[in-house]
Amino acid sequence: MTVWQTVLLGSVAVLALKVVGYLVPPALMERPTPARVANLTTVALLAALVVTQTLERGGELVLDARVPAVVLSGILFAARVPFIVVIVVAALTAAGLRLLGWMS
Repeated sequence: MTVWQTVLLGSVAVLALKVVGYLVPPALMERPTPARVANLTTVALLAALVVTQTLERGGELVLDARVPAVVLSGILFAARVPFIVVIVVAALTAAGLRLLGWMS
């Protein structure tokens, strides 16, 4: 299977899931359990994406300057610091660590 066939197959699968989502009765999603599962699934998928993008490079586990920057941004989010400040501080942290040569 070529890359383009994989992309097209994935696109069709996503479209089919979206159509199936419209067929779910609204009353089902108003119940507490399905609504909670839907909300938690979104958070879990986002967390998995962040961890994958932070700790993986070329199929290997890597601990570099991204890790302290992401940890620091999590702490700043917990402290309710404005988003732009979190981004700037995390970027400066990663850049500073790379500049000092502590983590490449």
